[in-house]
Amino acid sequence: MTIELFILLFAGLLALSLALCWLDHRHGWQWMDWLNGKVSSPFRKSDSPCNSQKKDQTIGQLEERIRVLERIVTEPAYELNRELERLKEKGR
Repeated sequence: MTIELFILLFAGLLALSLALCWLDHRHGWQWMDWLNGKVSSPFRKSDSPCNSQKKDQTIGQLEERIRVLERIVTEPAYELNRELERLKEKGR
């Protein structure tokens, strides 16, 4: 009877561990880190302020690049050059 109980206990702990790992991955709850004493709250997201600042900086840079590209594409000279190239291609 003890071997069956040991196997049942082991299977239950394994199932619980897998469920917690899945919840960590799916919702970012950090249950396994909390159980290991690495975080104070399992429901706090793992984004640090430093990481958030880096993301904000990258987003700002990308927005600026998009503004520059929009300016280039909407210039009349760009449209004229594109139309001339299209006509040259048709003539060939």
